[in-house]
Amino acid sequence: MKYKRILLKLSGEALAGEKKTGFSEEEIRRVAAEVKKVADLGTEIAVVIGGGNFWRGRTSGDMDRVHADQIGMLATVMNCLYAAEYFRIAGMQCKVMAPYEIGDVAEKFVRDKAVEYLEEKNVVFFAGGTGHPFFSTDMSTVLRAVEIGADIILSAKAIDGVYDKDPKVYPDAVKYDTLRMSELIDKKLGVIDLASAVLAEENHMSMLLFGLNEENSILRAINGDKIGTVVEAD
Repeated sequence: MKYKRILLKLSGEALAGEKKTGFSEEEIRRVAAEVKKVADLGTEIAVVIGGGNFWRGRTSGDMDRVHADQIGMLATVMNCLYAAEYFRIAGMQCKVMAPYEIGDVAEKFVRDKAVEYLEEKNVVFFAGGTGHPFFSTDMSTVLRAVEIGADIILSAKAIDGVYDKDPKVYPDAVKYDTLRMSELIDKKLGVIDLASAVLAEENHMSMLLFGLNEENSILRAINGDKIGTVVEAD
């Protein structure tokens, strides 16, 4: 086992499967089974899930940005609750935490309590973003990873790594095997927002970005196999 504690970032779109929206039960069951293999190795696992399968604030037209981002934060809560339930069905103990208490749905994030849950081998879902508008789930991913002392961020996406340009638009796009966080920032490659990349750089938090749909991709990432793109913090 290469990493003791990880933060796994899952894109909402990837969990939606081919539908690209809503939930795909088949996909979440597959992901849960794979994460269970990782948990059985003794790895401590925290999870952040984007909300793009339900809502993308930047495409909300004339809506007030604060309100649009609040809707997006609630979308991530729904995703975490859904995924946590299927993780439990797969045999894992789970906790859902958010920046704000949501009745019996999610408890308020407290750093020391989150670490305690991880040490007890719970999978801890960090829902609700940072709790503030104008920050993406990229930011909450890096922020929580730094706070809990994760060894690395594993970012599972619908695309299999970082390219020099959008491979969906440019067939000649070249994939990076490794990249410095400072390069990602300077080249504005767009795989995570710049503010989040700067926070990762300042706190020496490296990332591995890889395709969620590749077979056993999460387990292979944990084992240090050559997969996706490693973005190393200076």
